[in-house]
Amino acid sequence: MYCNFYGLKERPFNVTSDPTFFFSSQKHKEALSHLYYGISQRKGIIVLTGEIGTGKTTLCRFFLSQLNKDVKTAFILNPHFSEIQLLEAIIKDFGITSKDKSKLSLISGFNKFLLAESEAGHNVVLIIDEAQNLKPAQLEQIRLLSNLETEKEKLIQVVLAGQPELNHRLNLYDLRQLQQRIMVRYHITPLDNKEVENYINHRLGIAGAGSKITFSEDAIKAITDFSSGIPRLINIICDRALLAGFVAETYVIDLDIIKRCMEELGSHFVSQ
Repeated sequence: MYCNFYGLKERPFNVTSDPTFFFSSQKHKEALSHLYYGISQRKGIIVLTGEIGTGKTTLCRFFLSQLNKDVKTAFILNPHFSEIQLLEAIIKDFGITSKDKSKLSLISGFNKFLLAESEAGHNVVLIIDEAQNLKPAQLEQIRLLSNLETEKEKLIQVVLAGQPELNHRLNLYDLRQLQQRIMVRYHITPLDNKEVENYINHRLGIAGAGSKITFSEDAIKAITDFSSGIPRLINIICDRALLAGFVAETYVIDLDIIKRCMEELGSHFVSQ
């Protein structure tokens, strides 16, 4: 609705996990470095955590888009499956076909795939998003998959990305073997005050705003306080603010506009 008014190519503050809009904050840079290290050095299991809305999925999508063709990948977005269904989903995402759906056959076929990729000089990466939803039995199955290796290196690198609850799940006594195999960990924290301003300008720039749209200093401070530096909440308030700016026919998003948007959205967003 407001894109034509502002001359935008697309809405800059969608809440979808679009890697095109990936913002490389200090914490996101460090998270990427941990992922690159864990994958390139074939560390096996990597755990990436962060609160809701801190950009874990966007980061994972961006990371996948940067990998070379010699890295084979699978990305499981919602692991609400049974153990066998999760295994089937993983194998399907890697492009492996299997007529026999028994667990033994699936794992055997997967192992052959991993060995063939290793012999070809390829690395294999599995990313499971929302991993805090995995049940202990599923996490144990992930551990068993990560055990597939040659004498010198792991055949598959597994990234478990999820909310902080994932760490609580991994601390269960029954998962202590999995816990001991986690070689790389990183926790993404919210953006700091200066990064919030840079984040807003970054997304506006990618959407084609140029210097047309200005968020006042007071507006940015209010957005920072409202969002606590959580990118998803920044997107929600800024999208609403651009709509309000369009209605008011202004290119300057000031504190009054942000205050009205905060009132319209309601206080339940702040608690998130």
